Amino acid sequence: MTPSLHSPTSPPDYFSNCTHCGFCLAVCPTYQLTGDENNSPRGRLRLWSEEAAGRLPQDEWTDFYTAECVGCLACETACPAAVPYGEIFEHIRHEHVATHRFSPKLPLRLAAAAVAYPALFNLAMLPARLLRSAGLGVHRFLFPGRPAILKSTAAYAGELMHRHRPTGPRVAFLTGCLMEAAFREINFATVRVLIENNVQVIIPGGQGCCGAFQEHTGLDGVETLRERNRRAFGPLEVDAIVSNSSGCGYALGKTLPPDKPVRDVLAFLGELNPVRRHRAKDDATRVYVDLPCHLVHGQKAPGIPANVLDATGYRWELAPNAKDCCGSGGVYNIQKPENARAILAGKSAFLNEAEGSPVILATSNHVCMMQWHSAGATGLVTRPYEVKHLIQLLDPGEDFSIPPASPQS
Repeated sequence: MTPSLHSPTSPPDYFSNCTHCGFCLAVCPTYQLTGDENNSPRGRLRLWSEEAAGRLPQDEWTDFYTAECVGCLACETACPAAVPYGEIFEHIRHEHVATHRFSPKLPLRLAAAAVAYPALFNLAMLPARLLRSAGLGVHRFLFPGRPAILKSTAAYAGELMHRHRPTGPRVAFLTGCLMEAAFREINFATVRVLIENNVQVIIPGGQGCCGAFQEHTGLDGVETLRERNRRAFGPLEVDAIVSNSSGCGYALGKTLPPDKPVRDVLAFLGELNPVRRHRAKDDATRVYVDLPCHLVHGQKAPGIPANVLDATGYRWELAPNAKDCCGSGGVYNIQKPENARAILAGKSAFLNEAEGSPVILATSNHVCMMQWHSAGATGLVTRPYEVKHLIQLLDPGEDFSIPPASPQS
């Protein structure tokens, strides 16, 4: 069980780094929505610290403002005092759930239980794969795609490895729970892109959910999932462990020891100077790139390498306010749909007037993709646009070959 910040064994200075400078206010999505000091990182830290010290009794307002937090971690990037807000928030959220001060919605509790059993979760998500494969958009979060119905990413990677026999760096790939269960066409594209770039891809057996789902909901089971992945990835001799989901990569990075760093797959490809896709000169497609919170604020990445974006062959630019939260927040758009929609409204408005035909909103986290798709499904964006994972814009398709190695200079 996650230790309590209010217990006698908690470090007494856990909150003391905060100097109340207010830099976090400018980047906090809920403070920007409400203008309420209590609905900001600085305000929440003050409420939590006063409660921990016994100067403030437990009350419904502390519970409310805690639940309002998106968990985007933008405050950590802005904070000059290096307050570990994300770690504190994770502890507080878990404690509020454990003591029944907050209860995640029933569908989230059921999903959190199911992701601990990958085979069960994949079976439960079979209808979603069927609907998406048939091109039926029945939910605001189900963006278009053609996932394999039965074939797993592990099986597919094994087939391509046998067919192409790459000889370059060797990576272990985290396939994820929701990504594999509902959006595995993104995993398949990731495998193709890596192998086309002469990367050996292995899918460790025994891997499971990274634990982000439990972190976002405050439910028990995080450490069990983390230990499973330590056993799956820890003993491997690979050049990198890669993830195509910034949220999952961030969670797995907190799980594995420092000698097993987890890399975002796009950052890894950036070091390889990836194979470039060639588009027609008159292609009017315009790609707008949004940066997931757990990439820039969680993993502390500067962004997505320009040579990777150039390799898509498209004209691209960063979306306005690309480093600001879109409102997805893991499961925040389910727990707090009104807030999430209001946050997304400001982020997505530019798409109504954006240049390009077609227009693609590209990012590197499937939960962010779900949120961006909902902008069109709920009427925030009224013109046609596509939502894509950036790895899909690098995808060579099924009939690719590994290009010959360049001569050594």
